[in-house]
Amino acid sequence: MIGFLARRILIAIPVLIGVSLVAFFLVRLVPGDTATAMLGLNYSPAEAQVLREKYGLDRSLPVQYAMWIANVARGDLGVSSVGGRSVTTTILRRLPMTLQLAAGALVFALLSGVPLGVISAMRRRRTADYAASFTGLIGISVPGFWLGTILILVFSLHWRWFPSGDFVPLSRGLVENLRHMVLPWLALGLAVAAVIMRMSRSTMLEVIGQDYVRTARAKGMTEPRVIFRHALRNALVPVVTIAGLQLGYLLGGSVVIEAVFSLPGIGKLALDAIAQRDYPLLQGVILFVAVCFVMINLLIDVLYAVLDPRIADGGGTGGR
Repeated sequence: MIGFLARRILIAIPVLIGVSLVAFFLVRLVPGDTATAMLGLNYSPAEAQVLREKYGLDRSLPVQYAMWIANVARGDLGVSSVGGRSVTTTILRRLPMTLQLAAGALVFALLSGVPLGVISAMRRRRTADYAASFTGLIGISVPGFWLGTILILVFSLHWRWFPSGDFVPLSRGLVENLRHMVLPWLALGLAVAAVIMRMSRSTMLEVIGQDYVRTARAKGMTEPRVIFRHALRNALVPVVTIAGLQLGYLLGGSVVIEAVFSLPGIGKLALDAIAQRDYPLLQGVILFVAVCFVMINLLIDVLYAVLDPRIADGGGTGGR
């Protein structure tokens, strides 16, 4: 297991370096820079040059990258060039909201996707199977921003069941917090629920055809016991992997949903940083999300190796 973890960590290091390179150089392809964004439309070249020297923007890009990555290696993501606040502190303040959004969407996806997948597999080529498959296709096809807009129009503006946006922290009441989060959870989690449903259906169809399931039925076990005690437990192993990978997607996909529902999370923070040409903040957000994604993948690899020790030994599926 130790060797398996070491290999995974070694693979993650060049991935993070690549992400840091992309985060640093691509954001500088956006027209303008931090100095012009801070000064507005009416500024003199001298004022812009002073700011560029202050934030090191007058140096070559390789030198700027080397300075930034050296600070990152010490745990310092820099200081926002617009707000003057620590990038790390700013991200951590927004993190709880994004985590709640992603976790709630994943819970919704699991609670809806797994049962639908099991029902679809057990009712193969019947009405329930076709209905679940059609629902899954819709979930994958519908863009999150469009779904979020429709949910606001129907459930907020027309029926007035839920607020149309903003965020109420848990400290101000659980009920109000949930009322503000239900629609974002649905908008973000529907596509993931469709993926989990399709995976659950596929794995269940494979498992229920195995010899041990037929043996359990031949022994006279009731169908619910065969499904939930024998088949479902083994069918959920790939589903756990998919769910973990989708959590990384949810962290990145929260950008659009946070913008639609005006939620003060990391995604909204990234959009604000783009609009203000706040390079340090944008770089920090991208790198932070990338690290979270890599760590989630690493945890899923470990969990998968625990569920199937052949993975860590280099056997079975060959470590995915």
